[in-house]
Amino acid sequence: MTEIVRLEGITKIYQDGKVAVPALRGIELSVQKGEFVAVAGPSGSGKTTLLNIVGGLDHPNKGSVFLEGKHLGQMSRGELSRLRLNRIGFVFQSYNLIPVLTAFENAEFVLLLQKRPTEERRQRVANLLEEVGLSGLEGRFPRDMSGGQQQRIAIARSIAPEPALVLADEPTANVDSQTASGLLDLMERLNQKKGVTFLFSTHDPAVMERARRLITLKDGRVERDAMK
Repeated sequence: MTEIVRLEGITKIYQDGKVAVPALRGIELSVQKGEFVAVAGPSGSGKTTLLNIVGGLDHPNKGSVFLEGKHLGQMSRGELSRLRLNRIGFVFQSYNLIPVLTAFENAEFVLLLQKRPTEERRQRVANLLEEVGLSGLEGRFPRDMSGGQQQRIAIARSIAPEPALVLADEPTANVDSQTASGLLDLMERLNQKKGVTFLFSTHDPAVMERARRLITLKDGRVERDAMK
């Protein structure tokens, strides 16, 4: 298998006034292409910090992060931005859609930033919205859509540029259990059909059950790492 992510001795410490608060303590981790991995643990265990560091949104105090063999710590801010744009998809629990853009325009947004040709963008987004079950809703704005529909747009946007990795931070946190099940069905299908690699942070038992590998964090350390 091809390694997508490798973390070596990742330590992250935040300052709360004069108090040092460790978020991650010496994390060693590798994720392979095509995996469907959940990172679980109680609040404050370091799940979101871990995903932010993998995505280059935050930086460790110690240790090294590699994405497709590239050392994130040796990259400039511009290089990191281009890496996130082209190789990483993000799905957030708060959706992070642009309210003044339609469903189609939100899903298309990353492709616009990449300056993809117009016809290619339109065809890809149309196909993706059909894939995520939103055909016919292309012209709706986020305010006119349910939480589950908004998260489906976010998922479509995340995979539109065909990234190496999708990072999903608590993607089912703000939807009901039935909607969450549908979102997980969708992400499993994208993983199995298109080979999209997913790394979740979650406290949702349904996500943990669906994951084919479950990494449990406790107090910033890997407590358990088990394949199913």
